[in-house]
Amino acid sequence: MSKPLRVGVAGLGTVGAEVVRLLARQGDLIASRCGRRIEVVAVSARDRLRDRGLALAGIDWRDDALGLAGDPRIDVVCELIGGADGVAHDLVGAALGAGKEVVTANKALLAHHGTALAEAAESKGVALGFEAAVAGGIPIIKALREGFAANRIERVFGILNGTCNFILTAMRDNRREFRKALAEAQKLGYAESDPTFDIEGVDTAHKLAILASVAFGTPVDFAGVHVEGITQVGLIDIDFARELGFHIKLLGVARVTEHGLEQRVHPCMVPIAHPIAHVDGSFNAVVVEGDFADRNMAVGRGAGAGPTASAVVADLIDIARRQRLPAFNVPVADLKALPRASMDRHRGAYYVRFTVVDRPGVMADMTAAFRDAQVSIEALIQRGRNPGDTVPVVMTTHDTEEAALGRALARIAALKSTREPPRMIRIEQF
Repeated sequence: MSKPLRVGVAGLGTVGAEVVRLLARQGDLIASRCGRRIEVVAVSARDRLRDRGLALAGIDWRDDALGLAGDPRIDVVCELIGGADGVAHDLVGAALGAGKEVVTANKALLAHHGTALAEAAESKGVALGFEAAVAGGIPIIKALREGFAANRIERVFGILNGTCNFILTAMRDNRREFRKALAEAQKLGYAESDPTFDIEGVDTAHKLAILASVAFGTPVDFAGVHVEGITQVGLIDIDFARELGFHIKLLGVARVTEHGLEQRVHPCMVPIAHPIAHVDGSFNAVVVEGDFADRNMAVGRGAGAGPTASAVVADLIDIARRQRLPAFNVPVADLKALPRASMDRHRGAYYVRFTVVDRPGVMADMTAAFRDAQVSIEALIQRGRNPGDTVPVVMTTHDTEEAALGRALARIAALKSTREPPRMIRIEQF
């Protein structure tokens, strides 16, 4: 058996502690599968006195995580600190500069600095592994790099944030308003005390930017992702969606169009007949469409100690087996930047909800706005009558360009009869 692969782990939070635990518990199994043992020889975290339930005897403790990068006994630095900059960024850069392999679960770091870090890894001939950065326990990076290697990827999309999926499921199944569903997610540990990155779509956007780069061979372009969260989705929208034959999901979608690379994160109305509409709770799902493999969907836990640690160790096993692939599927020099496809040029169907005063002529004004913008209405729903007071009106459209819809909505929003900004959700007919 070859000499052990020696690992330094930076960050002993939920995931870091579970990585150490997994390597100890599954040591013999892992060694039998990759021909050598994987051993944690050093760790670093902020609080040395905290009881993490780990046996750290014989493992060096470093108060300064950057010390792991210069330790000659360490082959791989495992960065599990988090954050796009600061210590995490400095440590990964220093480790790669020192010629050490790196494994990270840090999607923010990769979304902002992934291309530069991949270039640094290539220059030293070492691996940059990040399976755990996208969709937790779903091995989607490996699938794109290996399983779909013979395919041109046509589209990749999915549910990439378990917090939002849990909230939308609770709203639908338990008739919770958004804030109550969020509070329930926080109570159960699915949402942070500050859930902003989750509910505003930023976490999903980080992951989508990474997926798009691997899928389409482009530099990571987080700034090119259109991002909307779920805070404006109301229980009323959940109900109308069900009536119209849809479930609402926060999706990340990436594809190459005639206008360039389209990367978008936003709530979507997904037909109930589509399998992804039934991926509920805190689960994630990723769909890959290839020109030969056709459509494939993977479902699994998108977060949590066990699934994320499993993905981290999968990268370590690849390194132990001496399997090194370009971080983003092709060498950095071969990554091809594509124009950003503007959302104004996105074409699709739409659900729009209005809150208007119930009085004669209002519907004529609204439909005239759609007519003049050349947006075709597919369906119109108005529940009940409430003369002189407000009522919800829902319209769905045939396929149209988003800029045209925007013109119609701006005109309707300016009507004296309109009491709230129109709420728009894109309809996806996958």
